[in-house]
Amino acid sequence: MVYLVTGGSGFIGSHLTEQLLKNGHSVINIDSFDDFYDYRVKIKNTLESVGQNPAFEYKNKEEDIPNLISATESDRYVLYHQDIRDKSGLENIFRKHRIDLIIHLAALAGVRPSIERPLEYEEVNIRGTMNLWELCRAFNITKFVCASSSSVYGNNEKTPFAETDPVDHPISPYAATKKCGEVLGHVYHQLYGMDMIQLRFFTVYGPRQRPDLAIHKFSRLISEDQEIPFYGDGTTARDYTYIDDIIDGIVKSVSYLENHSGVYEVLNLGESQVISLSEMLSAIEDTLGKKAQKKMLPMQPGDVQKTNADISKAKALIGYKPDTDFQNGIKKFVEWFLRK
Repeated sequence: MVYLVTGGSGFIGSHLTEQLLKNGHSVINIDSFDDFYDYRVKIKNTLESVGQNPAFEYKNKEEDIPNLISATESDRYVLYHQDIRDKSGLENIFRKHRIDLIIHLAALAGVRPSIERPLEYEEVNIRGTMNLWELCRAFNITKFVCASSSSVYGNNEKTPFAETDPVDHPISPYAATKKCGEVLGHVYHQLYGMDMIQLRFFTVYGPRQRPDLAIHKFSRLISEDQEIPFYGDGTTARDYTYIDDIIDGIVKSVSYLENHSGVYEVLNLGESQVISLSEMLSAIEDTLGKKAQKKMLPMQPGDVQKTNADISKAKALIGYKPDTDFQNGIKKFVEWFLRK
């Protein structure tokens, strides 16, 4: 099978690419290498995902990205430096390849940055996604897996969060764009017969995690004897989901789409284990063998109090079965962090 993966050089995308290649499939990776964080992180992700030595002599972005593209092209893998807002650029890629299914992970991520740059989030997360759907129409591609987010639940007071819960009150532009993607996705399913699964990811962590996310950031700052920003009183809680379990859920969603028609589903992919901010920090401290210096800060606008996934639907529909408990997941992450 030939899969187009958007955001295939990111945290989740590089792991997914690696798994798809291991399973014998071909991958077309579209990634913009934007400046949300250091592009060199994505270069390393990309090289690791295709089984190459991650050593790379960095010069600058203008030289490194073309060199990376030529270094990673193979019979079963091709990388394009492409922004999904550029429909004509995307169309050129669609014309070159026969695509069986699209796994759309690319997005501007992050709750807090979305409050500062809402229009850019709309351009990438909504218009960029619609560009892909419009090209699916033009090129008769009918299978589509799309990354949504647990952020769509907002401060839902009912736990655990189920896919049938109302999600009409997002509290950040990022969450609103993800909810919009789900709604528009249903339109394309209804009007044009696209089989689609929208996956609500719950706080994914593990090796290659984005450097701006709390587990990675805390590990780095503790190791460097710097203060960590600690928002609120430590009682905010997340359903942390280990990367291997997320990849398993995506791959099983792909398999389900390939074997069924008339599909539009929204699925939670979480661990169904809620960990408070204080508990998360303690786990990192214990694993690193080092105490954090906390800088106490108020809760930030857009941050939700708690996330907790009801994963019964994903278990029943696709056989999703997460099996990495938080303590073991943190141990695996810290082992990776210390040797990277």
